[in-house]
Amino acid sequence: MARLEVLENARFGETDRGDRWWLTPVLVFLGLSSFIVYSTWAAFQGAHYAVGNYLSPFYSPELFGDTHHAWFGPKPGWIPSWLPWSPAFLILWAPGGFRLTCYYYRGAYYKSFWGDPPACAVGEPRKSYLGEQSFPLIMQNVHRYFLYLALAFIVLLAYDAFNAFRFEDGFGIGVGSLVLTANVILLGGYTLGCHSLRHLVGGGKDSMSGSSKIACQAYGSVSCLNRNHMRFAWASLFMVGFADFYIRMCSMGIWTDMRFL
Repeated sequence: MARLEVLENARFGETDRGDRWWLTPVLVFLGLSSFIVYSTWAAFQGAHYAVGNYLSPFYSPELFGDTHHAWFGPKPGWIPSWLPWSPAFLILWAPGGFRLTCYYYRGAYYKSFWGDPPACAVGEPRKSYLGEQSFPLIMQNVHRYFLYLALAFIVLLAYDAFNAFRFEDGFGIGVGSLVLTANVILLGGYTLGCHSLRHLVGGGKDSMSGSSKIACQAYGSVSCLNRNHMRFAWASLFMVGFADFYIRMCSMGIWTDMRFL
């Protein structure tokens, strides 16, 4: 009890731990911050997001745009010219919201950005806890709804990956084909291992006791991916950023897409 009271009254970062407890929060902070900065910059560009049959996942689906991937043609005239415009603005909020409210990422950015707590048995910068009925924690409760959108995006990105093997001269394999395929596989592993999806396919129950065999099998299948949810979260985060970067470099003529077939 005495040690607990000392911890509760500890200053931010104060601890008896002798290990490098700060390393993981720092690395997570740098990793997530780098992705946020790059993805925001890339979204505002509104250019160099497609080359040939490749389309950046930051811009897919391209609802309105200047490439042949656009579903409904160029930017509509009803959008004021003084507003910043990019096709990414119309769709990035959906996968962004899914990651922002993710059960794994919540623990990551609570520690790394809010220091709440920065690590186990380490002093926090605040002493109060408002719970998940107040802002910003209440945002986590919409994760299940972003899941439905994320599942639809997996289908759309799978189509983009399929399209990445269709060149003007027929079927082919390029580095971009492999990059976009790896992207959808890793995103699929991350999305299909979601805690909310496991709860959904398990029948929405708090306990699997007495559930049907199909529900138990579905729950177990998602659980296999869920065990590596953190790895899929980071791997897919890197790959979706690299996919945009690769296509951007090829579109700008800095890199040349290598064809294997």
